[in-house]
Amino acid sequence: MASDNLQTGGVPPPVIGGELPAVADAPPPPEPTRKDEVFPQLLVMLLSLCFGLFLVDAFMSLADDSLVLLFGTHLLAPVRGMFCLFAMLVALVVYGLMGLTPMIPKRLFLPITLFNPLAVLVAIPLTIYFFSRREQISWVISLCQVAFGLGMLGWIRGGFKLRWPLVPAGSLRARRFSWPNLFAFVLVNVFVVLPAVAGYLAGCAALAVDHFSDGFLALRPAGFTVRVRKYARADGKTIQLVPMAHIGEAEFYRNLSRSFPTNAVVLMEGVTDDSNLLTNRITYKRMASSLGLAEQHEEFHPVRVDIVMADVDVGEFTTNTVGFLNLAMLLHAQGLNAGTILQALRFSPPPHLEEQLIDDLLRKRNQHLLEQIQTQLLQPEPIIVPWGVAHMPGIAEGLRAAGFHVVETHEYTVIGFHPRGSTPE
Repeated sequence: MASDNLQTGGVPPPVIGGELPAVADAPPPPEPTRKDEVFPQLLVMLLSLCFGLFLVDAFMSLADDSLVLLFGTHLLAPVRGMFCLFAMLVALVVYGLMGLTPMIPKRLFLPITLFNPLAVLVAIPLTIYFFSRREQISWVISLCQVAFGLGMLGWIRGGFKLRWPLVPAGSLRARRFSWPNLFAFVLVNVFVVLPAVAGYLAGCAALAVDHFSDGFLALRPAGFTVRVRKYARADGKTIQLVPMAHIGEAEFYRNLSRSFPTNAVVLMEGVTDDSNLLTNRITYKRMASSLGLAEQHEEFHPVRVDIVMADVDVGEFTTNTVGFLNLAMLLHAQGLNAGTILQALRFSPPPHLEEQLIDDLLRKRNQHLLEQIQTQLLQPEPIIVPWGVAHMPGIAEGLRAAGFHVVETHEYTVIGFHPRGSTPE
């Protein structure tokens, strides 16, 4: 009967006194290591610090810019600068970590880490064309940063809740490291971001040079070029404005010298110092030598023309301007050493020094030159004015007010971007 039960699939009777074979249990899940727990916590703290500093910097910037606009005071500038520096340093660290670990959500922290650099890039052309409105531009950017920060806070926290940590741990991704993520991050930064930023800054530099020089100076891929403009008036009088530079290619000065007509009157630039107020001779030899260029006074020698010195004397400058010129020429003549650096550190700029420099070095000299031009217009000879580029916008404005207009323009390369030691074509 027992054999029948076995053949028919019956259950054999239990073995008395025996033990059933043990059934193997499933292996327990691995216990999380301390490293697995600590790294996400540290990353959450770092991201929260980055976002927190961004918010503090935003509100501090808006408060400082508001004080500047309303009361003209930079009371919060030191504190603002400190928070801005810390915020940018932490943002730089977080940006670099994005290439190392995919755990950081890029959709959240790429905008946060890139906001300030992009704001600076956007502000550059705005400041170039609206320089007198730079304080308003800064205020608008600060307001945008505050609005953006509050918007990101609502997105990250699901509402405007200031609770530490600002970034919840659930927003982190699971993967710790990814080679494709690292390679993509490096390639995008090296071959896209850096060339784009460099090209953008080069374009902004070209815009600034053209705008602030009123088009007399241009920055090209091949180098700096100047535009020589010939002005004429209805009575037949002509004046040629020649933008100059204290240092440049030797061939530039020689070509200009050969281009002047023999019957012209050249009103030369160059301040005199009858009272010996300058303690150092005005020279740019050190700079010219280091750049492989020539000084203007060495190569620019117009021949067969009537040269008239049309500049002012140093005695007409303010004491502050003379002191600044002495320090600047000392640095030019002797370079940076222990003595010159010590004197530079001891120099304490007086209030409104910038305005005094502009008035003495530009406006006062331009006005004197325009008076000399009016005197020379009584003569039949054409007038040539080879003065510095910085003077050209003011001189051109005075000529337009006197009824002159541009009739010819010629370009010359003053400084070419060619390898040092080679000669320009």
